Amino acid sequence: MNKSIKTYFRQSMFLFIFAASPFLFSCSNETPDPDNGSGTTPPGSGTSTTPGSGTSTTPGSGTSTNPGTGTAVVVSTTAYIGQTSNLNFLEAAIARAGLASEFDKGNLTVFAPSDDAFKAAGYANEAAVSAAPVADLQRILKYHILNSRIDQSAIPTAVNTVYQTDLADNQISVYKTSMSDISVNDAKIIQGDNPTTNSVVHIINKVLAPATVNITSLVKSNSNLSLLAAAIDRAGSSVQDALNKSTQNGYTVFAPTNDAFKTAGYADEAAIKAADQKKLADLLLYHVLNYRAYAQTFQNGADIVTAQGASIRTNVSSGKVTILGKGNGNNAANVTQPDMVASNGVVHIIDRVLLAQ
Repeated sequence: MNKSIKTYFRQSMFLFIFAASPFLFSCSNETPDPDNGSGTTPPGSGTSTTPGSGTSTTPGSGTSTNPGTGTAVVVSTTAYIGQTSNLNFLEAAIARAGLASEFDKGNLTVFAPSDDAFKAAGYANEAAVSAAPVADLQRILKYHILNSRIDQSAIPTAVNTVYQTDLADNQISVYKTSMSDISVNDAKIIQGDNPTTNSVVHIINKVLAPATVNITSLVKSNSNLSLLAAAIDRAGSSVQDALNKSTQNGYTVFAPTNDAFKTAGYADEAAIKAADQKKLADLLLYHVLNYRAYAQTFQNGADIVTAQGASIRTNVSSGKVTILGKGNGNNAANVTQPDMVASNGVVHIIDRVLLAQ
């Protein structure tokens, strides 16, 4: 601060104190209410002042307050992300992808992965984000944007609400049990309803992974699911249509491993190709749900109707999910690899074939 500014500041403070002295003397024993609606900010609150702007900004709030008026000034989405301490990786990703204008165009919902979410997704630091392929980051970031503003209260309390993202042909599934328990695919909202200019930001604890292939292609790309792939081919159109087509709600597939098929009596692909087609189709449809269901949304002891018509039971203990078919007795299947995202649904790998009877 140069000398002229310091002098002006001292003079201004003197005039302010002199003019306000009757009030100060009469109220000197009162403790000011830090939330009195006056727009003043208590010391130590974490607010910062932008020189020359006359406004104070609370980091992480998405808003600024005009001193003396109490008027909230909402900032842009990228400004909010830039001033929020646990969104540094996201800020770097937006810069690398060149999508600042996309995030600031307004009337959006942004699911913002925290720094810890980026680290869990394999980005060691901001430098790693800044070195990532631009096209990959663009796909990932667009998958975190909805082209309308949806506050938490506007999300239905429901098992599966599907929203189209800014990434073509890629939807997300939102599960809401209460305002404090909202899932977005396999992520959770950890800090929601952060207002920005004509938009809202919900901070989430995982990076959402957009899909590149459909369910059938995902299964066929996994060598440990080759018997399931053969079973899909053998089962015919009733199964193939379900696993290849795209619907608003999508599908969930519990995918038995090769060892699981062998334990169930299918020794190899030849055995599957020789199986009764109708029975095999019924067996596979018993492993399909007619909507997307991510592992963290399964409820302990819940009975869920499958595409085959009969129900399976989900059990959850210490974060581990097991699935029990009606014909499996007490031998439940363990979900060994959950939440593999496909363009038309989600796949969970299991270690036992589910039996309807």
